[in-house]
Amino acid sequence: MKAEEYVNQIPMWTREKNSLEDVRTVLGRLGNPDRRLSVIHVAGTNGKGSVCAYLTSALKKAGYRVGTFVSPHLTDIRERFLLDGEMVSPEAFQLAFDQVKAAVDQTMEEGLKHPTFFEFLFYMAAVLFAGEKVDFWVMETGMGGRLDTTNVVERPLASVITSISLDHTQYLGSTVEAIAGEKAGIIKEGVPVLFSDGDSRASGVIRKKAAEKKALPIPVSLAGVRLREEKDGLRAEIQDLSLGGTVSLRLPFPAVYQGENAAIAWNCLSLLLKEGILRTDCREELLLGMEETRWPGRMEEVLPGVFFDGAHNPGGIQALIQTALRLKKRQGGRILLLFSAVEDKDYGQMIRELCESLHPQAAAVVRLHSERGLSAGELARCFAAEGCPASEFSEAEEALGFVLSKKQEGDLVFCVGSLYLIGELKEVIRRRYDQL
Repeated sequence: MKAEEYVNQIPMWTREKNSLEDVRTVLGRLGNPDRRLSVIHVAGTNGKGSVCAYLTSALKKAGYRVGTFVSPHLTDIRERFLLDGEMVSPEAFQLAFDQVKAAVDQTMEEGLKHPTFFEFLFYMAAVLFAGEKVDFWVMETGMGGRLDTTNVVERPLASVITSISLDHTQYLGSTVEAIAGEKAGIIKEGVPVLFSDGDSRASGVIRKKAAEKKALPIPVSLAGVRLREEKDGLRAEIQDLSLGGTVSLRLPFPAVYQGENAAIAWNCLSLLLKEGILRTDCREELLLGMEETRWPGRMEEVLPGVFFDGAHNPGGIQALIQTALRLKKRQGGRILLLFSAVEDKDYGQMIRELCESLHPQAAAVVRLHSERGLSAGELARCFAAEGCPASEFSEAEEALGFVLSKKQEGDLVFCVGSLYLIGELKEVIRRRYDQL
């Protein structure tokens, strides 16, 4: 049976999922592969993928073998399973699938429900990385934390919680505090937790949970990062909270908010250095690895002045706006937008913030190839309500062609609103320019 064909027919969104006890049962059938792995567990609303990318690149540069489990994928499901930063091979993907499918069939005969899409992929990741004998498993939660499938992992080396804002409110709660409570659910007894300290409401919840679990809290924020513009981009001076002093590195992304993500990642690595988990002589390699980080679809400049960014909630949009205005000030051109969104996101607020802050010269909207995708007409209506007319398109390629046709020398194009949009656009770029 073809792995990708089977997995893709599992519903991605379901009202019910197996309990963590049920997940543990399936892992037991697989020989408890997660218990043989050293895990760094990462949760948060925005930035968790970037932090995982920083950690992966740094550990790889230092000579460690790294397995990384992230979501969602942009164009290929194997993007969720990285070995030393590269997609696993089709053969390894199929082999892990075969093992998981056999275990799932057994447990279903015993009365357990079929795993959800994400559960099945999590089992595959555990099997893959245990089989590859990776030194570290960098693991991103799917959604939330407390009830997330990944939270079955019992004793990670560190828990990491990136910035928190309103997202998935129908599942996680309607306030920052409620969502922080779900994210803080990954904190384990006695395991240090590094977290974004940018919102006092979220920080208070995380500190309280850390105290309950006797877990060392390590708060990280942009206040502990000094950024300066250089010819090749942003340089960050980061306060080292475990070893003391500061470290300096060139950020591999143009976004200011990546300063905090880099600080969280570095302080996680610094903690592992202090605890003797990482070799004491690999500090410079870790920093070089962070500077070489690549993370597709996150403020990614795919063509000169054309950026793809997967920001898909108001918090992510605010971060994008900050970067867009900085680039506009430096470059002096106009801003053009390509936007799309799925129906369960706060697309109205995202559009409002984009229009009020960026005053785009032109905008295009497109319906995604997803059952959750909003109609171009509804998106255009929201843009019009903000005094910012948007042209409607049924295909991402047509929408991209439109904004590129309007782009003049020095202008900036931002394609934003959904990672599904970025996936569709990357396929367009690949076909048109044979790149990415």
